Amino acid sequence: MHDDSDITLITCSGISNTGKLTAKTGEMLIRRCPGLIELCLSARSDPERLLDALTYAEQIVVVDGCTDCCGKKKVQEQGYEPDIHLIATECGITKAGMEDPRFDEIEHLTTVVREKLR
Repeated sequence: MHDDSDITLITCSGISNTGKLTAKTGEMLIRRCPGLIELCLSARSDPERLLDALTYAEQIVVVDGCTDCCGKKKVQEQGYEPDIHLIATECGITKAGMEDPRFDEIEHLTTVVREKLR
C-alpha cells in the first residue's frame, strides 16, 4: 500500500445511491485502513474546510458517484487536481436513484479504491 498516511479522500456524498455509496466507502476505508487515509471529507463540506484539507494534503483522492463528477469539480474550484479520481458508475456500480447503497456495492468500491492506492 501507499507509504504515506497523508491521503485526503474527498467523496461526492450526493443524495443518489452512488453519492451515498462514496460516503460509505470513505467510512469503510477509514476503518479498514488505519493510518492510510489522513482525512475523509465530503465535497459538500464548507468550502473553507475543504480548502484547508486540500492545502495540507500530500495526495488527493476523489471518489465520485457518477460522471457528473461533483467531487472533482469542488476540488478544482479550490485550485487543486486529484492525484487519483474514481467514478463509481465506471467501476460497475449502477445509479439507482435515491436507493441506499447495498453492502456488496460498498465492498466492491472499497476494494477498487484500495487497489488504486497500492
